[in-house]
Amino acid sequence: MKLVFASNNKNKIKEIQLLLPKAIEVLSLEDIGCFEDIPETADTIEGNAVLKADYVTKNYGYDCFADDTGLEVKALNGEPGVYSARYAGERRDSNDNMDKLLSNLEGKSDRTAQFKTVIALNLNGKQTLFTGIIKGRIITQKIGSNGFGYDPVFVADGYNRTFAELSIEEKSGISHRGLAVKQLVDFLVEK
Repeated sequence: MKLVFASNNKNKIKEIQLLLPKAIEVLSLEDIGCFEDIPETADTIEGNAVLKADYVTKNYGYDCFADDTGLEVKALNGEPGVYSARYAGERRDSNDNMDKLLSNLEGKSDRTAQFKTVIALNLNGKQTLFTGIIKGRIITQKIGSNGFGYDPVFVADGYNRTFAELSIEEKSGISHRGLAVKQLVDFLVEK
């Protein structure tokens, strides 16, 4: 089975490929010749995943899946949420985003947070959504060099290391994206 993953984020693609069975070949947007920026204009994580999947299916004719992920911080009323990638501006710079987050959390004792990933799958004319959530907390400084995004400041409940200190295999086994992809895989295996 070939499925397009509506992403050019090489880190995400690598994580996803580790989690999918070998029988499923994942194509990136680049692989299908999609080089335009797909609009992410919804005001929810679910909405953006659906927008991306529908864009690929409508404009390129492929069965595909798309994800959207947000970090939701309780003390910041769920921010950065749907704006996680561009929290500190359109440059989408992870360090700038983390710096803004840490600055906004200064003096706040409640640092609980969760990562949420929603995957929208368009397969054989039907759409199915899968959601993965991992709860944790935001620490006060960046630690670790693995991963991407907010990984250096997020520690999952039950762990004492940031996502950026875990190997890709360790992170994939417990992460929001890993949980959503497991649901996706279970669904595809049943098909």
